[in-house]
Amino acid sequence: MPLSRPTPRELIHTRAIECLGYRRADGLWEIEARIRDTKTYPFKNRWRGEVAPGAPLHDMQVRLTIDENFTIHAAEATTDASPHRICPEAAPPMAALKGLRIAPGWMKAVKARLGGTQGCTHLVELLGPMATTAFQTLYPVLAKRGAEAPPDARPRMIDSCYAWSAERDVIREFYPKHYTGPGPQPGVGPGAATAKERAP
Repeated sequence: MPLSRPTPRELIHTRAIECLGYRRADGLWEIEARIRDTKTYPFKNRWRGEVAPGAPLHDMQVRLTIDENFTIHAAEATTDASPHRICPEAAPPMAALKGLRIAPGWMKAVKARLGGTQGCTHLVELLGPMATTAFQTLYPVLAKRGAEAPPDARPRMIDSCYAWSAERDVIREFYPKHYTGPGPQPGVGPGAATAKERAP
């Protein structure tokens, strides 16, 4: 379903972020991201002179090499276009991410090492979508772990977002033992107590 019809307007700025996930031949994984900012009009830049329409104001990339436990083995970045001559100097500090693990508290840990004047705002911004891309890329690994988990183990994704709320139909369908929403659980006859009614 598309968005509502917009008021007549003119495109001014485009920020494009692309994230890619790879399985390496040596058993590790790589997550790459790129950010590009472009304008639809020419503008002056003190360092670069006139920047033409469509020419990137920012063009930056990050690569994270991770293992199946989401621990970072290497991190690198590059800045090919920026508004200031000094900006590319913020790429090498991304190596400080080595040893961190993509897990709850990820962005807090990132900002402790690269926040503020320690790193580039735009490179750091990429690390949020890169984390979710990592989980999507390693889905085969996570699915295998889920299949090997004890039958009554509570899947980690429950209550992680709107759709995966323990009170909604996604959990009712896929993980009925963990469903806590209204109505009987799947397999429970009409008139039976709901999950909430059964709770102590």
